[in-house]
Amino acid sequence: MARRYSKSASKDVERAVKKEKKGTLRSGKGGKGGKVTSRKQAIAIGLSEARAKGKKVPKKAKSKKRKGGKKKKKK
Repeated sequence: MARRYSKSASKDVERAVKKEKKGTLRSGKGGKGGKVTSRKQAIAIGLSEARAKGKKVPKKAKSKKRKGGKKKKKK
């Protein structure tokens, strides 16, 4: 089975998580946003940085849209 992420992409994610633990990782363009506190957000930032560098990372998951409007409640 092939790797989903390249080794260098994993390093980028690892670097972002370490920065988050240290308390120096910031969100937003150019790190101008607030301080990142969640681990999941740190992983997402690492993956997006790897994508920007052109490394082997799967595309972002698209949200699944429901067909037909609101769901009716059963009585």
